[in-house]
Amino acid sequence: MTTEGRFDGDAPTEDLSGVTGGGAWGGGAHTDANSTVVMVGPQPEMPQKRRIPARFLIMAWVVLLMASVLVLVNILTWSALTARNDERVDRALSQEIGEFQEFAAVGVDPNTGESFTDVSTLIRLHLARQYPDRAEILFGWVEGTASGRGAGGAPGDTARAGRIRQGQEPPFDVSADPAMVAEVLEAPGARGTLDTPAGPMRWEKIRALPPDGRADAAGWFVIGYFTEADEDTVTSTTQTIALVSLAGLLAASTAAWWVAGRFLAPVRLVRQAAAHITEEDLTRRIDVSGRDDIAALAEQFNSMLDRLEGAFTAQRRFVDDAGHELRTPITIVRGHLELMGDDPEERREVVRLVTDELDRMGRIVEDLLLLAKAQQPDFLREEQVSLAELTSDIDAKVRRLGDRDWRLESLAEGVARLDPQRVTQAVVQLAANAVRHTEPGSTLRVGSAFSGGDVLFWVADQGPGIPAEEHGRIFERFSRGGGAARGDRGAGLGLAIVRAIAEAHHGRVDLRSAPGAGSTFTLVIPTGRGHV
Repeated sequence: MTTEGRFDGDAPTEDLSGVTGGGAWGGGAHTDANSTVVMVGPQPEMPQKRRIPARFLIMAWVVLLMASVLVLVNILTWSALTARNDERVDRALSQEIGEFQEFAAVGVDPNTGESFTDVSTLIRLHLARQYPDRAEILFGWVEGTASGRGAGGAPGDTARAGRIRQGQEPPFDVSADPAMVAEVLEAPGARGTLDTPAGPMRWEKIRALPPDGRADAAGWFVIGYFTEADEDTVTSTTQTIALVSLAGLLAASTAAWWVAGRFLAPVRLVRQAAAHITEEDLTRRIDVSGRDDIAALAEQFNSMLDRLEGAFTAQRRFVDDAGHELRTPITIVRGHLELMGDDPEERREVVRLVTDELDRMGRIVEDLLLLAKAQQPDFLREEQVSLAELTSDIDAKVRRLGDRDWRLESLAEGVARLDPQRVTQAVVQLAANAVRHTEPGSTLRVGSAFSGGDVLFWVADQGPGIPAEEHGRIFERFSRGGGAARGDRGAGLGLAIVRAIAEAHHGRVDLRSAPGAGSTFTLVIPTGRGHV
């Protein structure tokens, strides 16, 4: 058998001889000979996860996205510049080879008008007519001799018959280096790349054969293009773009940090407000500015706090009211029970008094629960109701409340959407209140009617009336009018319940009364339309 216990002012009746672990309830384990061990104690707190600020995450994502885009832009830019340089070099090589082919195809010396007789003369005359770029080198090579021209050079001698050099010097004279010339000429392809002291050189060659099938020596025409300067330009341009991208990324990260801070400020205020909210302090609110989703979040948070504050206030009021109103009947019950003797008649009287007080406590609790439930969304069950039938039912019910001259003044014709049970409860409460403050035979009038977009239910009496200064106070909880009978033992919750029912219907309770002129309580419920 499992046993549990707790102190509620008196010691528990269980045998505590088996208590172990310090003997404190709620902090260890207790057992006895016929029970299993029940462990009672605080549960270990779950470790909190390390949280990353949303502001940092937003900035990190922005930086990551921009960095990816900028890296892609730099790569594409470098690729485009490199491809453009390669295309320009290819075009230059093809252009020079094409011009040589055209010149060789004509096969006529433009100076004499006679046909070429050897390859050496063909290459020498062609080179003499060319003006290479600063990064280009043109030269020819004939078996047994060399004829070449680099940008900038001295005329060739007889040892190198056919080699003509004029204009500017190339970055490096490849034609003067037999090893490099041999590497170019012996290469199997028509194009290639050669490493030189001046950097990489792209080259293209074409075979030159003797005219008319003569048995003279054949040769080669070679065009070379030094790409280091263009590659340096591409590199420097890419570096400049990278530096600009880095500066832009830094600026974007700073802006993202600042903008995220501005946008998330209401969220931070929500978090701070939530951290400081307790059951005792629900008054903290957030200043809302702007029209964006964050401002809407702050407004919703403030609305949530309003609802929470209302709920906690209602709960606290319920506890306070219950404690205040139940203390007296409990004291009465305890006093009578403590003084009760052995006399049977006295016991019957004490039981009657105790039962009466317990019934009164039950009614108080029911009324308090009703007032607490009035704040809940399911308090009303609205439906389309025939007002004439509802008023007739109410009139039949109130006539049982007391020996009075009951009169049904008016019946509203039509239908309205409301909760018939709550409306009946409110009007019956008003009628019971009128009975309590009038004498037998007094005239009490009830009725209903449409007034514009409202439906009215009223109860009028010929009682002592209510002073104007008490018109607002009597609708508060546990408030009793000054004209209440001395023997009236009501808890003062009736009119508070009536007002709660009216407000749940988005309506109100009107009061017309003056001392000696009776009172008329009117339940006003808006219907949103006129009389039907």
